[in-house]
Amino acid sequence: MNLDCYPAIPQSQLFGIKASKLLGAKGNIIEAGTSRNMAQASTAITQENALGWVKKDRRRMLHVVYRVGDLDKTIKFYTECLGMKLLRKRDIPEERYTNAFLGYGPEDSHFVVELTYNYGVDKYDIGTGFGHFGIAVEDVVKTVDLVKAKGGKVTREPGPVKGGSTVIAFIEDPDGYKFELLERGPTPEPLCQVMLRVGDLDRSIKFYERVSSGQESETAFGMELLRRRDNPEYKTFVPLCRDM
Repeated sequence: MNLDCYPAIPQSQLFGIKASKLLGAKGNIIEAGTSRNMAQASTAITQENALGWVKKDRRRMLHVVYRVGDLDKTIKFYTECLGMKLLRKRDIPEERYTNAFLGYGPEDSHFVVELTYNYGVDKYDIGTGFGHFGIAVEDVVKTVDLVKAKGGKVTREPGPVKGGSTVIAFIEDPDGYKFELLERGPTPEPLCQVMLRVGDLDRSIKFYERVSSGQESETAFGMELLRRRDNPEYKTFVPLCRDM
């Protein structure tokens, strides 16, 4: 699985980060969110800080890439159950794979899911590094009912998050990739979170966030750490980050 978070430059100039690089056995988790939704998660960010970066920095999370065993079945699930749109498809027969791009808006302004189907491969080991995607929906119960009606798998029924009031649910797509449904008001960017498990939390945070070097501000991915949450009963520690 690849996660891209770069300036708005030609794709030929971009480079990727593989989630497998973030695997670890300590049970640490990192969640990265798109700027529109994750900005709501922090009360510490002032209006000046929240808006000032827009004038200087055009980076955002562009897309995530992962492999599926049945492209048409997955496209149907994402469009009919999650409300995504099929933006485009491309077939590369000489390399024996097909891509489908799905999301909630145009690629030049929205976070996009890029599905890859490799000819003749119908199953993958997802591993332990990837946790889930977060999708904001206006009615979690209604969405879960739709998933059930379409034969989808629900792993956590709708209900308040532990220690809070936000209604959430968890579902899985046909390949077992997990999605957290979060009940929120209307938003232009419903695909709002990516959760990854990491082996060294502080090192990962430093990689994702803005770091200072000399007089100039050098950056890795230029995200901002919004908050950290410790869950000792689950042996996890969660930082919430957003793209700057």
